[in-house]
Amino acid sequence: MTKKHPLTTAPVLVNESNLSRAWARAALYAIDHSGLEISPLIISVTGFDDDGNAQEDHVVRTELDKLLLSKKFRCVSDVAFTIFPQRLWKISQGDREKLFQYYHAAFPRYQAMNPKGNNRGLYFERLTGYGRGPCDGNQLEWILSQYNGREGVRRSMFQASVFDPERDHVATAQLQFPCLQHVSFEPTSEGLVINAFYATQQLFVKAYGNYLGLAQLGAFMAHEMKLKLIRLNVVVGVAKFERISKTASDLAPLINACRACVAEDGPEAIAA
Repeated sequence: MTKKHPLTTAPVLVNESNLSRAWARAALYAIDHSGLEISPLIISVTGFDDDGNAQEDHVVRTELDKLLLSKKFRCVSDVAFTIFPQRLWKISQGDREKLFQYYHAAFPRYQAMNPKGNNRGLYFERLTGYGRGPCDGNQLEWILSQYNGREGVRRSMFQASVFDPERDHVATAQLQFPCLQHVSFEPTSEGLVINAFYATQQLFVKAYGNYLGLAQLGAFMAHEMKLKLIRLNVVVGVAKFERISKTASDLAPLINACRACVAEDGPEAIAA
């Protein structure tokens, strides 16, 4: 019989103008309430500058990275890189064709660096090399070519999939990839909105890096669409606070940083 998991009766919504504060509110909600899951969790972030960079709290980001590395987990920027290769984008100097070329040339090396975690692929690789479809499976290039190539493109065209039933409907008990299922891009009169859906998400180990990587992906798409990135929405079916005990002593500095960060904005930015 399939094990049933307890779920909350209403979504937890975090609406913030700072990426660090959004993550901090979600993490504190999990810590301050019973259980280890938030289901569902909805994160909405604004506060991007003209280049699409998200506002962050340096103390929260630093404390999280310190704790992740001490536990032998990947730092925030490394997790973000799985969704968008920000370093390669800088090297490409605004040339997306070079970005795609550099990434696909380097992808075998990325897999070799973490054969267990990356053996099924990486998110940016699925978005730009899905394996079938127009533009040789490069879904981002297809979206951009259609948006920039003609007027009146249907809005449902601006979406890209990660999950692939052909490859991902397997009976393995635990599967690290893919948790991110789908992204969509919504051009508006004010700017670009990026939306993402996760079936599950590791709130401590992966979520901050996920939010950052999605924001960077949104900034890239906004740049290529000649728009301003204005909002990131992330819907998580089940956000799990795992891989660390909520009462662990070495979690205290991060919790303190989170509480100080959210105190700057007051309690009204979260609803349940």
